Amino acid sequence: MLPYLPPGTRALLIATGAVFFLQMLFGPGSPWLGGPLFYPFMLWPLGSISGIGPDGALHTLGFLPWQLLTYGFLHGGFVHLLFNMLALYMFGAQLEYVWGQRRLLLFYFTCIVGAGLVQVLVVSFLMGPSAFYPTVGASGGVYGLLLGFAMLFPDRRVMLLIPPIPIRARTLAIVFGALSLFMGVTGTFGGIAHFAHLGGMLFGFGLIQYWRGRWPFRRGAGRGGRDGPWRPR
Repeated sequence: MLPYLPPGTRALLIATGAVFFLQMLFGPGSPWLGGPLFYPFMLWPLGSISGIGPDGALHTLGFLPWQLLTYGFLHGGFVHLLFNMLALYMFGAQLEYVWGQRRLLLFYFTCIVGAGLVQVLVVSFLMGPSAFYPTVGASGGVYGLLLGFAMLFPDRRVMLLIPPIPIRARTLAIVFGALSLFMGVTGTFGGIAHFAHLGGMLFGFGLIQYWRGRWPFRRGAGRGGRDGPWRPR
């Protein structure tokens, strides 16, 4: 157990948990948890579609810019929320100890938005109208945190839940990234935003490289330069 949960990680956990409580309160039996009240805050593909919602009313659904952020606070069920928040607790707190609150939040939200952009583009242009469904969840941000943790602490061992075995952080990030790519390309486990996971890792990697001043950014481009404050203190 961590002796102290830093404020940025704690705020994310509380905010996401509070939003999930509201989802349960306003639409526990709807196909998309939270009901029509939360439709505008889920991440939808480009374009729009009209239809009758679970409440019997006509709804016009489609992409809106703020959804790139708000979808990360919504979840499709308790298990979905539990695994994401456990990962946020494990990796986010450790990164905040190194980076501080401001940098951790910037990194997390960059991964959330980046994951959303990748998911919207893939669903809108590669999957077609049949894939007009919403994306919710903090998984893109969580995958970004996993990558950041693996880049800072590549040899630190992480205990898996299923199966309960220790694994190096670098290996864990590679395995999860490869699985997301494979399942996204092959369509395995439909209903999971595999490309959002990859988008979170991609944008997280890019931001860390910027801070480090390394490829594809020139040395010294990041505010901290080559040995900037992305590193453990």
